[in-house]
Amino acid sequence: MNDLLGWCSLLSRGGDGHPYVVDVDGQRALQFDALTIQSQMALDDPNALALDYTRAMMGFLLFHPAPRHIAMIGLGGGSLVKYCLSTLPDTTVTAVEISPEVIALRDAFGIPPDGPRLQVICGDGAEYVRTTDESPDVLIVDGFDVGGMPKQLCSAEFYDYCYETLADGGVMVVNLWSGDSRYGVYASRIRNTFEDRFVSVRSEEDSNRILFASKGRHFPPRRTELLERARALADAHPIGLMSMAQRIQHRLDRRRSLGGDEWPASTSHR
Repeated sequence: MNDLLGWCSLLSRGGDGHPYVVDVDGQRALQFDALTIQSQMALDDPNALALDYTRAMMGFLLFHPAPRHIAMIGLGGGSLVKYCLSTLPDTTVTAVEISPEVIALRDAFGIPPDGPRLQVICGDGAEYVRTTDESPDVLIVDGFDVGGMPKQLCSAEFYDYCYETLADGGVMVVNLWSGDSRYGVYASRIRNTFEDRFVSVRSEEDSNRILFASKGRHFPPRRTELLERARALADAHPIGLMSMAQRIQHRLDRRRSLGGDEWPASTSHR
């Protein structure tokens, strides 16, 4: 059965909001309904990043190439957890997932058990950033349910707490759906919180926008620094970082040409 026919054959399956696993043509997917793939894994290469938007989110390495601690809101099938653990040996990872049903599927996606480098917490990501004593170098926000991005993960208050919990010089990475009518509002909130130290990039294959925001005074890096980091990281991370660096630079140049007004910074968006 080819990939297209295989996925289309599942469209008759209704979604009740509970996560389930689908195997088709060598790929394993986590889904809440028949129309949207939440996470995907190649069965013959379980630590690889199968979806383009996850590769795009790893673009944080261009801003923070050696994070001590990464916190993730949203576990899904654990693609980013597994990739970071396998390619960043000096990094610890905390993943916060609100659904115990999603966590119960961790073995199906080869997510390692908790240990010295990994902790999976069943809880609300908004509560985590409000109460944690940890100060991650990178905070990845990729929390979706059957209804999309939960409101508590895109409020102005949430982004303020994200900023506060990050270590100095830390980076927040947010996955948003480009078709969301409130995308511009969310981007403006991030811009306000991070005092304009942010850039957004569209993923090349998926309908996602990835936003990088920095809690550091030296943002964005110079063009030469971005490209040099991409080249230095290319062997360890063959995930298109050079293309990402070029797209980030293009977006930064475009914002400068627009006078920084791609999304008006206004407290009315909070």
